[in-house]
Amino acid sequence: MSARLLLSCGEPSGDLYAGALVRALRALDPQVSVSGLGGPQLAAAGGRLLDDYRGLAVTGLTEAVAQLPRSYAAIRRLAAFARTERPDALVAIDFPDFNVPLARRVKHLGIPVVYYVGPQIWAWRPGRLKRILEIVDRVLVIFPFEEAIYRDGGVPVEFVGHPLVDLVQPSGAPAESSGPRRQFLPKHGLSPDAPTVAILPGSRPNEVARILPDLVSAGRLIRDRVSSAQFVVARAPNLDDRLFDVVRQQGIEPVAIVEGEADAVLAASDVALTASGTATVQAALHDVPMVIVYRLSPITYQIGRRLVTVGSIGMVNLIAGERIVPELVQDAFTPEAVAREAVSLLTDVDRAARVRAGLARVREKLGGPGASRRAAEAILRIARG
Repeated sequence: MSARLLLSCGEPSGDLYAGALVRALRALDPQVSVSGLGGPQLAAAGGRLLDDYRGLAVTGLTEAVAQLPRSYAAIRRLAAFARTERPDALVAIDFPDFNVPLARRVKHLGIPVVYYVGPQIWAWRPGRLKRILEIVDRVLVIFPFEEAIYRDGGVPVEFVGHPLVDLVQPSGAPAESSGPRRQFLPKHGLSPDAPTVAILPGSRPNEVARILPDLVSAGRLIRDRVSSAQFVVARAPNLDDRLFDVVRQQGIEPVAIVEGEADAVLAASDVALTASGTATVQAALHDVPMVIVYRLSPITYQIGRRLVTVGSIGMVNLIAGERIVPELVQDAFTPEAVAREAVSLLTDVDRAARVRAGLARVREKLGGPGASRRAAEAILRIARG
């Protein structure tokens, strides 16, 4: 009998992983039924959307409060579906502030819960480990260092590898000579021979509003020091045009704004200025040196400083176990600091080579191809009892 799954994901990265997971599930079980919270990637893969995550994903405690009524309504909708339809399992993908309460309700119904892309308990709210143990049947982690943390906490866990290893197709050649670069940049009015800086300001509206203006200002400073530099802004889907007015108003010509093609942007770039998040792993897979930045609201940052238990926020640095790329967070994130690091990566050949050697070590730790299939196999084992 084919499996019936309830799936819940938020944010573009979770939706991307959900799409890949559903395709892998269908390859193993062509009649599998997947319904839940997701977005265009989940729907395109054949999932049935009970609700759309867009509008739920924000960063920061103060911002999250404003979304509580919408979030609670979505949780109630998915829990009601679980109660009436009795799926064989809930698959929760990341998005812990939403998925942990949902998983608790679904678990109380006697339905197995698989958490794919486990909550980052090692960085934020380690007390959550006990709650995870109470509500999950298995956690599927995508970073190798996570497995021991969950296992030591008594949580059934399996390292499946990172789904981006399959989803990202690196050019396999230095950016200067790669085919993707020579095809992509001229299409957007840019030169394949000029130093190219990717700007990835995040995927959530409040994130972009806080981060993009200073990255654009940094771009102007980079141009002052590397006069031939050009810029490509990777715009996440479904964001308001007004968030990107600053690119045109502050003038960092030549520049292109490209929507929904972060991998193509990175494959064509020499250096990336990126918000902390999934994009840092994408940049590592494309072998692109990067400057990681982040900024939260002041109140969220002050509370977070007391809760965060790791010294780095950049996933590539956490995976490497050392600071291989610069991180500029909150007050340290200034246009001058970003420009200084970016210009160094563009002009200091030895430093860029050291960074790329570190990124190679990160790629080795992400697991081989087939992460989505391994996750699908684990989910079907649990769904089928």
